Amino acid sequence: MAEAVGDARPDTDRREERDRPVDARRLRERFKHSHGMRTQLVSIPTATTPLDGAFHEPDGPATAGAVLLFHGNTMNFYVGAPRFLPPVLTRLGFACLAFNRRGHDILGIRNSRAAEGAAFQLTHEAIADNEIAARWLAARGFQAPIVIGHSNGGVLGVRHVVDHPQTPALVVLSATRGGTGSARSSGSEGLFAGDRLDELTSRARALVDAGRGRELMFLPGWWHVISAESFLDRLTEVPDTMALAPRIKCPVLYLRGEKEIPERFPGEELCQRIGGPCRLEVVPDCDHFYNGCEDAVADIVASWLSETLGLPRAA
Repeated sequence: MAEAVGDARPDTDRREERDRPVDARRLRERFKHSHGMRTQLVSIPTATTPLDGAFHEPDGPATAGAVLLFHGNTMNFYVGAPRFLPPVLTRLGFACLAFNRRGHDILGIRNSRAAEGAAFQLTHEAIADNEIAARWLAARGFQAPIVIGHSNGGVLGVRHVVDHPQTPALVVLSATRGGTGSARSSGSEGLFAGDRLDELTSRARALVDAGRGRELMFLPGWWHVISAESFLDRLTEVPDTMALAPRIKCPVLYLRGEKEIPERFPGEELCQRIGGPCRLEVVPDCDHFYNGCEDAVADIVASWLSETLGLPRAA
């Protein structure tokens, strides 16, 4: 789950190394010292599906505390920000928990042919999953972790911090407005239900009324397939980022890519509404998934956390 460590050796040297037998111990040591962190896979129980994830720790003590990383819709703990941020954050002294909510990826199976994933996600479960992950960290001595959430994970992060006012800092990565208008605003980009929102809403309601709420429906855009009950949940239950913002008193960093639409990712408005200090950062030539801009995003997040929390800046 860690990115490969780049080096500047000639191609012939790298070919010779690939041709030698793999020394597992040497590779583990190289990974450990290159990234300055130790990683273990974890599985956190819930009443239904466990939350799989990775717990990243610094080589030494976690002197800066801990970070909870909330992934975006249909994503998971080993892609995007939950993957590329921990190597930087652990060098600042943070322990990091990146974990799957029960609504991760789009569809998958676990230990049977029963389907699970984001196609079935429900907002109350997502909120509960974040609570369960926070309790898992608290049991390990981290009572008030930093919260970092990407996209829908950022919306859920705002809700989580409102519920946990002791949170020292919040990083919101490309979160939308949330609320009841989020599904319709997605249609402007051809996402979710696109221009078929009314049609699909009627179909979802009919399925739920017939007791077939877990039946899947195809969507014309991302995220491609969804259950009827999850579709209706998306219309009414997503936390309202702007309404919750005044209740957040801790320092907040809102970051988005330059290629993202400000109306959909309203960092300026959020910063005006936040009840505490808030900084907006726009990353040049950057999309919603930070492709090719991972280092820039990680540096902004690490620098802001260092400055905000008075941490020594890691190289």
